[in-house]
Amino acid sequence: MTLPMAVPAAELPARVRIHEVGARDGLQNEKSTVPTEVKAEFVRRLAEAGLTTIEATSFVHPKWVPQLADAEQLFPLVSGLQGVHLPVLVPNSRGLDRALALGARRVAVFASATESFAKANLNRTLDESLAVFDPVVRRAKDEGLHVRGYVSMCFGDPWEGAVPLHQVVRVCKALREMGCDELSLGDTIGVATPGHVLELLSLLNEEGVPTNVIGVHFHDTYGQALANTYAALQHGVTTIDASAGGLGGCPYAKSATGNLATEDLLWMLRGLGIDTGVDLDRLVATSAWMAEQLGRPSPSRTVRALSHEDHEDHKEQ
Repeated sequence: MTLPMAVPAAELPARVRIHEVGARDGLQNEKSTVPTEVKAEFVRRLAEAGLTTIEATSFVHPKWVPQLADAEQLFPLVSGLQGVHLPVLVPNSRGLDRALALGARRVAVFASATESFAKANLNRTLDESLAVFDPVVRRAKDEGLHVRGYVSMCFGDPWEGAVPLHQVVRVCKALREMGCDELSLGDTIGVATPGHVLELLSLLNEEGVPTNVIGVHFHDTYGQALANTYAALQHGVTTIDASAGGLGGCPYAKSATGNLATEDLLWMLRGLGIDTGVDLDRLVATSAWMAEQLGRPSPSRTVRALSHEDHEDHKEQ
């Protein structure tokens, strides 16, 4: 493919690492159960497309996220992929036990920047949830694991509205003090705008949280995910969360729509001359395949556009 033409912009990173969340965050809200082998094949195809960080599953209690009840069966099917990091979500000590038993080397905890979402998602106050995560993170670090700290509702909350920046910073600093190696700032309901993104990133830096430990996780509810990503790139962020085919939402926040589609992100990054190591054509084919498994078209604009081009090419032949 020769398009889009690469026209680098000044002062943007030369390379970005995509943290692919399609297999976990993308599928967790699906109403019909996706077979374990289909999930494993999805992860394998994502790896073949060049993605090197693929969030595989979550060791949460099956009652809370039934779609991911097969974590013990899935992880061994993909854990042998060479050169691929397979982080898994661990909500508590029991989840960490399960992950360690299967040899997971990267884990993530899922915190909230607001009281309301902590209550809805974790059934605890914000401080109580942080108290639960503290021994989990410390033990994971003692075991030599890499730990990511998700912070949800960083830019807005469906119950509380606007979220004060200092509140987000407090949670981020608490996770760093526990030992989290990186943080992912989540725009769970997709209400962020670029100025808000830059302001939060700047305040985090002022409060001692360096840019190189920060990733961003944008939802596209209001069509702002790429604009917000561009703002983060301008600030120097080089870890971007995205979901192949634009799959996903959040089961505990009804206004949360799909994640930023990895293909849409790749199209923009390719046009900016930013390296990712990911083959866009192979990824589009993977998301088109997954859409067939789910029985509906991909919400990704890039997947739809390139799949349409392929269809037209076949018609001409």
